[in-house]
Amino acid sequence: MSVADAEVDVLIVGGGPVGLTARALLERWGVRVSLVEKHGELSPFPRSRLVNVRSMEIYRGLGLVGEITAGAFAPEYGRIRFRDTLHDRDFATAAMVGINAPIPESPVTGVVSSQDRLEPTLLAAADTEMRFGAELVDLTEEAASVVAVLLDRRSGQETRVRARYVLAADGANSTVRQRLGIGTTGPGALAAVTTVVFDADLDGWCADQPAGVYFTAHGSFLPLYPEGGWAWLGPTPEDAERADWSGLVSRALGPDAGVRADVSRVQHWVMNAFVAERFRHGRILLAGDAAHAIPIVGGLGMNTGIADVHNLCWKLAGVLQGWAGPSLLDTYETERQPVAHRTLRQAVANSKLMFEAQSLRHEQLQTGGSAPARVELPWSDRYFAQLGLVLGVAYRSGAVLTDGSTPPEPSDTDPEPSDTGTDYVPTAEAGHRMPHLWLTPDRSTLDAFGEWFTLLTPDPAAWEQQAAAPGVLHIERLPDEHAELCGLSPRGALLVRPDGHIGARWRDRAPSGTALHRALTAIGGSPRSSR
Repeated sequence: MSVADAEVDVLIVGGGPVGLTARALLERWGVRVSLVEKHGELSPFPRSRLVNVRSMEIYRGLGLVGEITAGAFAPEYGRIRFRDTLHDRDFATAAMVGINAPIPESPVTGVVSSQDRLEPTLLAAADTEMRFGAELVDLTEEAASVVAVLLDRRSGQETRVRARYVLAADGANSTVRQRLGIGTTGPGALAAVTTVVFDADLDGWCADQPAGVYFTAHGSFLPLYPEGGWAWLGPTPEDAERADWSGLVSRALGPDAGVRADVSRVQHWVMNAFVAERFRHGRILLAGDAAHAIPIVGGLGMNTGIADVHNLCWKLAGVLQGWAGPSLLDTYETERQPVAHRTLRQAVANSKLMFEAQSLRHEQLQTGGSAPARVELPWSDRYFAQLGLVLGVAYRSGAVLTDGSTPPEPSDTDPEPSDTGTDYVPTAEAGHRMPHLWLTPDRSTLDAFGEWFTLLTPDPAAWEQQAAAPGVLHIERLPDEHAELCGLSPRGALLVRPDGHIGARWRDRAPSGTALHRALTAIGGSPRSSR
């Protein structure tokens, strides 16, 4: 065994929203964490623009919703608008469901907020070690650990860190994934894109018709912060080094705009579309863009990564703390890889819908003066029909018991239906996210979950005798009016995992005095100490 300069339970590689969220979640579990980021600071670019309702539920559990919302746009910006140029009127518009207004299916509302506004909040949410300017240059898997070699990009000094597990959240061009030789499936690189951050006085065009993004024939325009600032996204020109970005953006604003864009930053990037063939290699696990690169239309990429680590971190904690077995980590890929594939399909469909709306407008313009003022959108009033994908994900794995005691058969592990419908219908079936129901006027069922398993039942006394079970368990009374909605009799119960997904359901009383103990043991994967 080689000598290391430091030892931790989990080494997180990558300091974007996914890595930072994992750092905060693992700290809550008492896991020793170190996060390394090769860049010298948090990204100054806006990047991801949408914190969806499921991510906000996760951040509600971390106590961050108030701060995130305070720095975000007002709900009326939860809308997309289509225009010929930014200077023209809308020819189509659609609301972002779960962003533009509260929804009854959740206690929170998502927000439009730039990634560079979100990341400082996530950084401050944990006190564990964060090393900027530390680039991972080598990984060696040993029997009970992984040794990482880190290069300090300022001093050139190398250090070695031994970790029980490595969580790779280092982006679509993941160094970790490439070093492991893990391939990807999917279309791959879709387009070369440039983001131009600029200032311009555009309030006169947009103040009365706010939006999170304006799609035009000359690129997309995005307001960056409530106090000001804009970004333009468009195809990277062939001679990008010599491009007049201010002139290009000014022309995209419209020929009659009379506004000059004051450019402050330019970033070139590639829009990728793929899913990694594996999410796990021994003690190394992939999350976020390292595991799946999702096209930006619909705002699904970052949020899918946040859900990844919400699924993974409690499992890592269970294995490290000894109340779960190492096989529990196998369920991470089983549960999250199908979600990644479905999300990728939805994002590609979103892109096609967007291009279809623009194509319809182009056809209108070809007809001259007879063109109507608006385009019939090729989707329903539910923004790209994706709420079911955000809240309706269902898991089938060894960490879900289909009848209160039995994991599903290996052939029955694909959680996604064969149809393409994505409407969300709340359900309390095993594997699904526990529906949001108010326990008190200001406390949701989702607030009952955290660093523990939760048993929701109308009759806690009938289950108290089984409370001495592996792991950390809380018993919470489920009001009678909610029990029937969840398919429970007065003595039934739901066992909810720390990530808010239902691990087991007993419609009636426990079949035996050891049912709860056996369920927790089965979900945890034959617990044994891993220290």
